[in-house]
Amino acid sequence: MPTLVPAVLRNEPRFRLLFTGQLLSVLGDRVTMLVLPFAVLRVGGGPTGVVVVSVAQFLPFVLLALPAGVLADRLDRRRIMLASDVLRFAVQLVAGVLLLTGSAGVPVLVVLAAVFGAADAFFQPAITGLVPATVRPEHLQPANALRGLTFSIGSITGPALGGVLIAVVGPGGSFLFDAATFAVSAVTLLLLRVPRAASAAPAERAHFFADLAAGAAGVRSRPWIVAFLAAGSAYAVLVLPAIFVLGPVLSGERFGGAPGWALITAAFGVGSLAGDLILLRWRPRFALRVSALALIGASCQGVVIGSGLGTAPVAALELLAGVCVTLYFSLWETSLQEHVPDAELSRVASYDYLTSTGALPLGSVAAGALTATLGAGPAILLLGTAGLVVAFAVIAVPAVRRLPRGPVTADEAFRPEAPPGAAA
Repeated sequence: MPTLVPAVLRNEPRFRLLFTGQLLSVLGDRVTMLVLPFAVLRVGGGPTGVVVVSVAQFLPFVLLALPAGVLADRLDRRRIMLASDVLRFAVQLVAGVLLLTGSAGVPVLVVLAAVFGAADAFFQPAITGLVPATVRPEHLQPANALRGLTFSIGSITGPALGGVLIAVVGPGGSFLFDAATFAVSAVTLLLLRVPRAASAAPAERAHFFADLAAGAAGVRSRPWIVAFLAAGSAYAVLVLPAIFVLGPVLSGERFGGAPGWALITAAFGVGSLAGDLILLRWRPRFALRVSALALIGASCQGVVIGSGLGTAPVAALELLAGVCVTLYFSLWETSLQEHVPDAELSRVASYDYLTSTGALPLGSVAAGALTATLGAGPAILLLGTAGLVVAFAVIAVPAVRRLPRGPVTADEAFRPEAPPGAAA
């Protein structure tokens, strides 16, 4: 029924095109996350090989995130995303063919993973800056909610689909599936036409390193951004290890092993979907304040998982945590897009990706060290409590509580499109 289709999809053809491509692309990425370790093991890499390939994919993202943000503010974001999709399509296609023909080895997979990570680093800041140009200001929050929905759906269905693909076509065929999703995404970006961005005026560009420094200054000048960057780092270091590292360790003694842990993670996925649906309808007056409050709920996960409660209560609380996580991330990104001018949006967003995604390995190291010293149960409680302390500190920042709604990009989002053939 038409009324079931969100207004942002009915009325925003640009975003509808972008959303379609990203829904499939994210699904393919989630499939590959499951398949990659099996691919490395298939070629004889062993556990060490799995770690090396994972690091090879992650490290370029950390090194290139900030330069990628500068380029996304200086160049056509759509073209950057298109180039990233084409390169990732080629990487996954080559990996799939090599795995199917038995020609792949760990060194080759390391190189391909590094190229993939580099391409991914350029895509993320660009899409954060592009979304406001595809929707009217009143549809920006629902657009981000639907972007979150793609990750929620991918996280739930991707592993299941990946398991089926491994059984039916093996790791090689699974990589070819991901390559196909990047091809679809690239086609949608080819068809997408967006207004000329304010950052596309060559005469106004400074030197690359001056732009890089200006991005850092733009972050420092906004206390609410500094607070949330610190919060994102703390969430990655203190809270996420409770879910991805220590939770599975505790599942055997507290949640009945893999089935109990699967129920808990499924409940979280349902909660994240619910959060996305809530944001399609509800537009809080103080988005960042709600995001900070939701961060407190999201940061409770370590304490909940380590509390000693049974599987059913933990699953119920994880469902609520899933709602909070979605509200936290979507409203935070919406606040960035509403209050940071288009000309510097990708640079500021690149700091967000760097301080959150870049901090993930530190969390794993901290979780491992504390577990070796204290045991898994005390470690998860210690990390979870520290995460909660940081979350409460964020809501205490006046600039976070008082930031109103107010899209500064409203006058830029729907400029007349450049004539065909003109530089975008």
